[in-house]
Amino acid sequence: MLKKERYKKVIEWFQHNMPVAETELNYTNAYELLVAVILSAQCTDKRVNIITPPLFEKFPNVFALSESTEEEIFNLIRSCSYPNNKSKHLLGMAKMVVTDFNGNVPDNINELQKLPGVGRKTANVIVSVVFNKPAMAVDTHVFRVADRIGLTYRAKTPLETERQIVANIPEELLPIAHHWLILHGRYVCTARNPKCEECGIFKFCRHFSKS
Repeated sequence: MLKKERYKKVIEWFQHNMPVAETELNYTNAYELLVAVILSAQCTDKRVNIITPPLFEKFPNVFALSESTEEEIFNLIRSCSYPNNKSKHLLGMAKMVVTDFNGNVPDNINELQKLPGVGRKTANVIVSVVFNKPAMAVDTHVFRVADRIGLTYRAKTPLETERQIVANIPEELLPIAHHWLILHGRYVCTARNPKCEECGIFKFCRHFSKS
């Protein structure tokens, strides 16, 4: 199957079968999502959603978080992975948002990546989910699924994956396509023992055709 045809078939299937696809992180504004995404690095969304309510109750906005301490933050996020580093990142992020961006979470990728704890994936999530801009965040699920299905070819890095996907999916669909691939990777195209028998796109999948 040609790449162009595969993209067309995959997009059509998701549009019909998953017309609504959203992040599973709980948030109400850009600040809360930024905190949640920083916490979600190598940690499940389920765990993050347990951690964030008391965290946001104590620090309801970026100004409150910027005036806290690493120790205070650590005590509230200690059950997530790498709490020491994330405490440092969250405090540094909050201070920079307040001092450099007047308390407003930046809405572009380059400025977001200046913040502690924010890499390209996190920046893409924020601009895509909060600001609905055409960006493709590539996490482990997206990286794996895109390669397995055949949406990417010999992509060795998340950035290569991002560029190939962006070049082949219409801009207006990129925000939801990000969630299509994440959710498909999380629940169907799992890392070990992918559930090919339950997969609606197996007919278009490079991995399935080879197996």
